[in-house]
Amino acid sequence: MSVINSSRLLVLTITTTVVIVAVLAATINRGLPISKDDTESTGLVWEPPDTSQIPHTDEGLLIRYGRDLIVNTSWYLGPKGKVAKITNGMNCQNCHLDAGTRTWGNNYGGVFSTYPKYRERSGTIENIYKRVNDCIDRSLNGHIIDTSGREMQAMAAYINWVGQKIPKNVKPTGAGIRDLSFIDRPADPAKGQNVFIQKCQRCHGANGSGTLLFDSSGYLYPPLWGDNSYNTGAGLYRIGRFAGFVRDNMPFDAPHNSEPLTDEQAWDVAAFVNSQPRPQKDYGKDYPNIAGKPVDHPFGPFIDGFSEEQHKYGPFKAISLARKK
Repeated sequence: MSVINSSRLLVLTITTTVVIVAVLAATINRGLPISKDDTESTGLVWEPPDTSQIPHTDEGLLIRYGRDLIVNTSWYLGPKGKVAKITNGMNCQNCHLDAGTRTWGNNYGGVFSTYPKYRERSGTIENIYKRVNDCIDRSLNGHIIDTSGREMQAMAAYINWVGQKIPKNVKPTGAGIRDLSFIDRPADPAKGQNVFIQKCQRCHGANGSGTLLFDSSGYLYPPLWGDNSYNTGAGLYRIGRFAGFVRDNMPFDAPHNSEPLTDEQAWDVAAFVNSQPRPQKDYGKDYPNIAGKPVDHPFGPFIDGFSEEQHKYGPFKAISLARKK
């Protein structure tokens, strides 16, 4: 990543035309029906797009630059970033696997089709720019970027391209992260520590600090806690999101060289990782309608009478049932 190849140099030096930016903005903000947080999957199954089909046009160059920003975020925006030094050194691809295309790998398959979207977390209708900046602010513990700037335009162009074939208001099966079934007990950080030692430590390190690239420009395996990890406002700080993500995707070499996690192991290791210290930010304005908080949102107040401890670790079945009454 320390060597700029010819394609990257070309992408960096080509100025995107105002026409492309205007077309992209119009696409993002067009007057289409608004989706909601609870858009349901249908019979359509997610299939990752073929990147060789990205057009060889100015727009295609923008899309490719966007993909490179997703894969090599730290090279451009990390502590040693060539464009700006505004993030913690993680890459978007650390959480959005295979540049946001892997089935159940927190992919972007349902983004273009469901945005603009009303989201309970902000209590507003959000566009793709807001989603990207939220990830930069929370998961990369960084500073948001100008929505009219080339980097934002490129990432939005790529995310739109990834999901362009999905019909509006449809979320294909396999998009995003799978919702795991609740277990009948609280997720156990102590059991999760054992899972971490057996399954995760060899890549993420005994202290969860990850594995740096040889030139320290970013991470081969990201930090799971500590100063350079995601902060307490990130989606993966919700235990259900983390558990669903690792159940389908970790260990990273499963099922080829190691056994995948069980559901219980996924819940427990999520509890362990999210019990560790990490950057904290005040997101007290999240969920202005507290009734809209997910069952695993770990910060009160709540309308259901359950404690912050139970909202963080479970068991969640009782909370879910109480909300349905």
